[in-house]
Amino acid sequence: MATTLPVPIEFELPEGWRAAPPDEVGAPGAAFIALHPQPDAGFTANITIDGEYRPDPAPLPEIADGSVARLRETGATVLLTDRRETGSAEAPGLFQKLAVTTTEGGMLRDLVQTQVYLSLLDIAEPQSRVVIRLVLTSTAGQHPMVLGDFEEFVRTVRARTDTAR
Repeated sequence: MATTLPVPIEFELPEGWRAAPPDEVGAPGAAFIALHPQPDAGFTANITIDGEYRPDPAPLPEIADGSVARLRETGATVLLTDRRETGSAEAPGLFQKLAVTTTEGGMLRDLVQTQVYLSLLDIAEPQSRVVIRLVLTSTAGQHPMVLGDFEEFVRTVRARTDTAR
């Protein structure tokens, strides 16, 4: 079942990408998913969003390590190829890139996942920290072509302050 984010966010999808119901496209843990209009070798590049309250003091690299471990639990071979911390103390973030070999649709696939973690801190109540994860998954061949769209998308993500809409 699709999840909801612990805080409302807003963003703009890159041109051509379309939203899809997470449950219907095999992403039940996601709060949101967008699909690229052009599949590559039968695989559709996608952007997913999920998030959770993280009242624990776990740093973003540790949270990202957990994502890698969960991906490996699916039977995938996962190689961390890049990781950088970004942002500031008030708005920390983390970027990581993974090379993933998995069986999908009965075929062995070489995929790339670019993950961005955004930590939203409540200065008055640090135990109310929320971590939002944005993930681009594509074939290794299509990744260079969709990465710019993902970067554009990430720049538009922000906490929504007007929740009356």
